[in-house]
Order: sequence, then C-alpha cells, then structure tokens
Amino acid sequence: MSVATTSNGDIEIAYQTVGPAGGRPLLLITGFTAPMAAWPDGFCAALVDRGFHVARFDNRDAGRSSRATRRYTLAEMAGDALAVLDALGWPAAHVVGQSMGGMVGQVLAARHGERVLSLTSMSSAPDHRVRVDPRRLGLVLRYLVLSARTPAGPAAAGEQLVRLMRLIGSPGYPPDEAWLRRLGAESFAHRTDLAASRRQVAAVRAAGDRRAELAGVRVPTLVLHGEADPAQPPRAGRATAAAIPGARFVGYPGMGHDVPRELWPAISAEIEAVAASRDGVAGPGPAAAR
Repeated sequence: MSVATTSNGDIEIAYQTVGPAGGRPLLLITGFTAPMAAWPDGFCAALVDRGFHVARFDNRDAGRSSRATRRYTLAEMAGDALAVLDALGWPAAHVVGQSMGGMVGQVLAARHGERVLSLTSMSSAPDHRVRVDPRRLGLVLRYLVLSARTPAGPAAAGEQLVRLMRLIGSPGYPPDEAWLRRLGAESFAHRTDLAASRRQVAAVRAAGDRRAELAGVRVPTLVLHGEADPAQPPRAGRATAAAIPGARFVGYPGMGHDVPRELWPAISAEIEAVAASRDGVAGPGPAAAR
C-alpha cells in the first residue's frame, strides 16, 4: 500500500487507504506514538470485508508525519484527521480511535459532528486522570521507562516493542511477537523520539476533563474496552460511554491495551453494527460471522 501526504498548516500528515473506493468511509486513528501500521493489515482487511473503505494515518509527531516544533492540542490533532478526510474527498466518515486516538476521535465527534458518521472509542478515556489504575501504577511506570529508551537499531526496536506489549498487551490472548518485531523494526527509521512523545502527552493532559463537551456528541457511539487493560482501567471506558448520550459499552475479558487477532471478527462486527445504525439499517450485528 502506497503512502500519500496532506497538510494541516505547517504539519504534513502521512496516510494510506485500504479497500475499494466504493466502501463506507472509515478513518482509523492510532494511539500514543504509534505509527499507522499499528493497525494490523489483517484487522484493516476484516473491516474491508465488512464493506468499509479504510484510511489510516500517522498522527503528528509519529511515523512519517511531521515532527512538531511546539506544543499542540487534541483539537489540533483532530484537525489533522479532518485534513485526511479532505484529502480523500470524504465529507464525513465513520471514526475509530484507540487510546489517545480515541480521545482525538472524541474531540472530532464533539466539535465536528457533521464530519463523523459514527464513533468507536477503544481503550480510551474522557479524562486522562481516570486512565491509570493505582494498583497497576508500577507496571505503567515500567512501560514509560522502557518506551523512553532509544533502541540501537531496527532489531532492537523490534525487541523493545515486544517487551512493551508484554507489559500492556492482552493476558488472555498470546501476542503475535513475530509481527511486533517486524513492526518495530520497520518503524525504527520514523520512530517517535522523547521530545515528540512528551508533546503528545502534553496534548492529552491539556485537554483535561472532556465529559461536559462529550455530552454534546450526537452521533452513534460505541465504546470498546479490554477488561484486563493495565494502561486504561475499564472504568475509563465506562466513563466514556456514560458521558456520551446513547453510547454503548462493550467489554472484552482477557483483552489488554491492544487489538488481539482473535477478537478481530467480534470487534469488526461491532464497528459494522454501529455504522449501520447511523443509516437506520439493522446490520448483521456483532454475533454474525462472514
């Protein structure tokens, strides 16, 4: 898949699409420091099989997108997502965001609801202060310390990513460590450095508590969360669902802060169902298989 670019002011955003252009438009937004390839090709293919034309992009300060020269906000990151929609000629799209990407998607739905057909917020929160379970603070600190280290090369970057996901991944599902090593190695040349990661953290913290704003969201909303997520406690997902009128919460036992291969059919079905609800159509539903 080729990578294209578009701009939001002085920020260049790298993006790519998957699937036929006639599908329902769906935008994937990645999490903290992650490149767009962190959305696995197989997961994107599962969404294409359900009728979507999928776009994914590198957030500013990640992947092939520009590194910023100053601090910025989640609203500006939502502007980057709008720039991708504009570049694709999409008046609106179904939006799926994970972790920090879920927060960006929430801001997008709250402030630019006319551009969002449905919202799926995964492993995310309405306020960074409900993110960390105090009982797992030590694990999260180990994750932050390890992620701050600069790997010596592509192979070391792959091993670092494996170690990181052993900390926050799904205890109920074995990780695909071969894929993680490949992703880490292939992303090494465009990895997010410490200064850039701090800017992303600052954007999340500056947003504060967004629950009052989320009360104004008027698009069909789905909240997905791992019941074993050590980075975002399940209560963060439930707080997101409680803040958005009509939002539906789905929890997955054994799922951590990732998207396990074994759950791709169930998660893609849930996304299809919330997308179909926008059109007033009874979709095949999360229990259906294709």
